[in-house]
Amino acid sequence: MGLRINDIVPNFTAMTDQGEITFHDWIGDSWAILFSHPKDFTPVCTTEFGAVAQLAAEWEKRGTKVIGLSVDGAEEHVEWKADIEGFAGAKAGFPIIADTDLAVSKAFDMLPAEAYLPDGRTAADSASVRSVFIISPDKKVQLIMTYPMSVGRNFAEVLRALDGLQKTYGVPLATPANWTTGQDVIAALSLTDDEAAAKFGDVEVKLPYLRFVKDPK
Repeated sequence: MGLRINDIVPNFTAMTDQGEITFHDWIGDSWAILFSHPKDFTPVCTTEFGAVAQLAAEWEKRGTKVIGLSVDGAEEHVEWKADIEGFAGAKAGFPIIADTDLAVSKAFDMLPAEAYLPDGRTAADSASVRSVFIISPDKKVQLIMTYPMSVGRNFAEVLRALDGLQKTYGVPLATPANWTTGQDVIAALSLTDDEAAAKFGDVEVKLPYLRFVKDPK
């Protein structure tokens, strides 16, 4: 059975370029994003790590820790970060998990159980390790995105999705298509019109099942 939304994420102990971590302890009471990569010193992944580094202030503003994963070793991660920071013009202050035995990739269902790393491997040998997991403070998966090798991830969308998750976490709200912070949100169907009005103010009824309210700040 693969990892699904609302599953508690696997706990693990692993080495990173910043030392050993135990994942649940590292998350603590924060939101967290794990974004994974099939190999260091690869072109698309370098641009993605750079994009995450450039958004450091945005992650911090949202109380969110970010951690990368690649199936190379911690020493290679340190060397790769020099390239990332040079390309992005930003410090890559987040840790990168050294998943050299694929244990984390398999625990998060990013690779088949029988997958292994052959000698002289290329990124294609671990190509499916290109996922994003957004995790809430209760250690549950809130979002999973998986991309092919040829398409760079849009971290502006990851940030937008994080905003939507934090806006609706434990609150009877949802966000419509293309929503960004400040735009109207949708009252959950668990609320009657009167309950929605009492909780959120004016209700704009577009359809009996589609009711907009102002974005609660």
